[in-house]
Amino acid sequence: MLPFLRLAADGNERRFRDAVEQLAAGFELTDEERATMLPSGTAPMFDNRVGWAKTYLKQAGLIDATRRGYFRITPRGTELLATSPAQIDTSTLEKYQEFRAFRSRRSESNNALQPDLPMASPSQAQSSPAPEATPEELFSQAYQRLRSNLEAEVLEQVKAATPAFFERLVIDLLVAMGYGGSRQDAGKAVGRSGDGGIDGIIKEDKLGLDVIYVQAKRWEGTVGRPEIQKFAGALQGQRANKGVFITTSGFSREAHEYAGIIPSKIILIGGEQLAALMVDHNVGVSPVSRFEIKRVDSDYFEGDTV
Repeated sequence: MLPFLRLAADGNERRFRDAVEQLAAGFELTDEERATMLPSGTAPMFDNRVGWAKTYLKQAGLIDATRRGYFRITPRGTELLATSPAQIDTSTLEKYQEFRAFRSRRSESNNALQPDLPMASPSQAQSSPAPEATPEELFSQAYQRLRSNLEAEVLEQVKAATPAFFERLVIDLLVAMGYGGSRQDAGKAVGRSGDGGIDGIIKEDKLGLDVIYVQAKRWEGTVGRPEIQKFAGALQGQRANKGVFITTSGFSREAHEYAGIIPSKIILIGGEQLAALMVDHNVGVSPVSRFEIKRVDSDYFEGDTV
């Protein structure tokens, strides 16, 4: 927040997007760092943090939003810079009644989403400890923790299931992903033991314009290259070029390398990815709560005239 306020020290109106670029240059961020996204993937992390720095400074009355996308330092902001603060953090802003009221409003809605924002000046960026997360980051991180725990629990349940149940699970997942036509069609195909390691055949689309050969096995250890070679050979025997190998464990590096160089297109789905796909497509899980994150629609207010 201190580097942000210093940018506006001359009192001129400044464009927010320009401030983001100037701060990125001041912190000497690499292209990779600039491209780092929030866990939710909705926005670049650095841009999000600068945005929250702007919000906090505005709520404390240190800057004003002069028009859409522009800001200017206030007399209060100039007074604060005149004291040569070593940093600006939330404890600095707490002395302003407007900011305390802002924090109180946010605390009433959700006390967990109360971040302290980046405090270091550009010259301190390399040596300072990592800043606290913004509300979007905290929300995303909480979601990712819940998601990871859920996927781990789902995988445990899958591994404990019987072979017959695992077979039905694969059918449900493939149909939920849009393959196999109807569940009845898929049920007839998958589980019908085939030749040379093929567990079933399933439609690629509802019209059945192409088919996918499926190998679905519960494994304890890592699936190696020999198993993939056997599956690839079975595909060749059927004059097929598309296959999916699903397992509850994982694949060796050699297995991945082999699947990547052969003419047939074989997709390898290990236990972790299987659990993630089940969560994505609501197979074996059900929604408990839904949250929407909204932001002000500036275009709507642009139509207002004085």
